[in-house]
Amino acid sequence: MGYRKFVDREGRGWNVKDRSPSAWRFEPEPGNPSPAVDVEAPGYQKDPFELSNEELQKLLDAVAGRAARPSPRRKGSPFLDG
Repeated sequence: MGYRKFVDREGRGWNVKDRSPSAWRFEPEPGNPSPAVDVEAPGYQKDPFELSNEELQKLLDAVAGRAARPSPRRKGSPFLDG
């Protein structure tokens, strides 16, 4: 298992580590206040060194997009009274 250094569009540094063939972890470098992020490795590539900066940015954006979306509102059971 290796890792790759990556700088996102905001200038924050990350170490991208392949935790398994299907999962990667973006770990912030010193000076980056962001939390670590786990992502699914793209199905077409299992090595972070083979991806462009733009592809890595898309993976990071996808995780940020999921976190920004509110979770669906839970409706109460129609079978409960009051």
